[in-house]
Amino acid sequence: MSLRNAEDGAGGNPYGDLELTEPTAMRALSHPVRLAILSRLQRYGAATATELSEHVGASPSVTSWHLRHLARFGLVRDSAVGGDARKRYWEASARGFRFRFPDDEEGRAASRLLSRTLFQQYDDLPRRWMAEDEPRLEPEWRREAGLSNTTVRLTEAELAAVNAAIEQVLAPYVTRAAADQPSDSRHVRFMRYVMPEAGER
Repeated sequence: MSLRNAEDGAGGNPYGDLELTEPTAMRALSHPVRLAILSRLQRYGAATATELSEHVGASPSVTSWHLRHLARFGLVRDSAVGGDARKRYWEASARGFRFRFPDDEEGRAASRLLSRTLFQQYDDLPRRWMAEDEPRLEPEWRREAGLSNTTVRLTEAELAAVNAAIEQVLAPYVTRAAADQPSDSRHVRFMRYVMPEAGER
């Protein structure tokens, strides 16, 4: 099995993300179009390949091929949401995914490839946010936005504890049902870069 569904939030996974555990699944997701498809489905819900193609930079037929590839690894599935039996609707299998750097060489290579693809996909987001969203924010929202850049000296165990604590704080908001979300809530993206240094210089 290439991934594990952790909807119970156990094992250090309070969001209930799908956990990619095999190199083949990591490599399958290491494609910009597939990542864009999965991100779109996770944020906006079920859609057809044609609807998705308008947003992911691929034709409907190519988008459909990528969807089937994602489905092989359990990342997307058929959805009954659409209401039109003549069209095939897809949905994300979970609200998020996660993976860890395995100890074996094949796993390390696959996880590094997926990490690099993710960094490349999202490296433009802060600039676009500054250009498109920040100027239109109300003052009270602008005050809570921005970034922090903090360097702290930690052991590996302390870093693991910090990461777990942050996830525990966010988990109730990540996992709450749409019906429980306040009417004045908005999407807020937390981009958390955790970058230990390789050693003293």
